[in-house]
Amino acid sequence: MKFLELKIPPPVVLLICAIAIFLLRGFEPRLPLNYTFKALIGGGFIFIGLSLDLMGLLAFQKHHTTINPLAPKNSSAIVTDGVYKFTRNPQYLGLCLNLIGWCVINLSCYGFILVPAFIKYIETFQIKPEEEILRAKFGTVYEEYLNKVSRWI
Repeated sequence: MKFLELKIPPPVVLLICAIAIFLLRGFEPRLPLNYTFKALIGGGFIFIGLSLDLMGLLAFQKHHTTINPLAPKNSSAIVTDGVYKFTRNPQYLGLCLNLIGWCVINLSCYGFILVPAFIKYIETFQIKPEEEILRAKFGTVYEEYLNKVSRWI
């Protein structure tokens, strides 16, 4: 399955999962939440997710390195400050939180099955290939970062 590595942009994977969650709405038991509660909880997850995405992208811009997830070989720096002190993958964590929020907003029980599938896909075909490339490019500096900061949280 190596042919899938670094091929589909993570936001596209998120979009595919989000569409699947939306389409599953009529075929499943619904979460028992009222409109206000689902909007607050789901919207909260989405807000936090979008905030993490933005903080990660701004950190990349600050360090003048690529934001293209399909071309980690073009990275010019390892970003270890800001949100990257707490998670190595704030954008992917943000996408995951967006997906959770979307499940809540759609009252989707089955949608929560897609969240671990999304995580597994991103880890296997995006994060691990990125880590291999960055290890080869930045060596000991990147290894130290890997040992210090968790992949997700």
